Amino acid sequence: MSEKKGFFGRLRERLNRGDSLLTKDLTELLPGSGPPDEDTLEELETRLLMADVGVSATQQIMDGLRERLNRKALANRDQLLQGLRQEVHAILDPVESALEPRQPGDGPFVILVVGVNGSGKTTTIGKLARRFRDQGKSVMLAAGDTFRAAAVEQLQVWGERNDVPVIAHATGADSAAVAHDAVQSALSRDIDVLLIDTAGRLHTQAGLMDELKKVRRVIQRVMPSAPHETLLVLDGSTGQNAIAQAREFHSAVELSGLAVTKLDGSAKGGVLLAVARELKIPVRFIGIGEAAEDLDVFRAEDFTRALLEAGD
Repeated sequence: MSEKKGFFGRLRERLNRGDSLLTKDLTELLPGSGPPDEDTLEELETRLLMADVGVSATQQIMDGLRERLNRKALANRDQLLQGLRQEVHAILDPVESALEPRQPGDGPFVILVVGVNGSGKTTTIGKLARRFRDQGKSVMLAAGDTFRAAAVEQLQVWGERNDVPVIAHATGADSAAVAHDAVQSALSRDIDVLLIDTAGRLHTQAGLMDELKKVRRVIQRVMPSAPHETLLVLDGSTGQNAIAQAREFHSAVELSGLAVTKLDGSAKGGVLLAVARELKIPVRFIGIGEAAEDLDVFRAEDFTRALLEAGD
């Protein structure tokens, strides 16, 4: 029986579907053993755009490669690939920042989780609950997505699975009231980490974004230092629309971190570069599937390799 692949191996496999979109057949594009010509660079630029890397990040990468070419530092295929890796890593490295919940001294570390419908918020919360519990922390969940009974039930299932309490109200209840009660309960029970779910909303829905601001204000009334992390869950398969979502949420509730999910739903993965280049918000986690072990800490070096290297 073969050993189960680690997270990095699964990430590379699911991003590339066996071959890297960006570097597949790159050898055939190069003129013999010499430096890349303009046709090769234009083909690479097209592949970057097709992989959802975005215009700004693609421009930065190509500018860096052309500068290397002018310095005669791209003499062959290997140097082109090395240069590409370094340019990609340079965009991703500044947003590598692991989330390590530390109690502020006056209560739980509060994580407010936001995002659009279908981004994977509730599932991500369940996976984080498992991660923090496995680290020896006491965890509580708050079912703040009161519009969907299924979301409350899903969070309760994760709570039962991970043996952590879930604070929930009736369907249609005020989500700010759920958050209020959850913070108070976490304070009274001396909980280490409180994860608060919120209703999925489109970033263009002004009324719902205002409600999200209200949830934040109510949390701060109970615990002025909270929330300590406002985490946006982005669906990695939505392409450039993810940037617009992040901008609006950041404007409304001051994001402190991102979790990019469903990277297994796209053979591209380049959207992470676009988000990193445009927003510079720390990327805390990336997800590649439904299982708890399919969510892991974002590491720039590992992601760069997964994006550019062909699968086994």
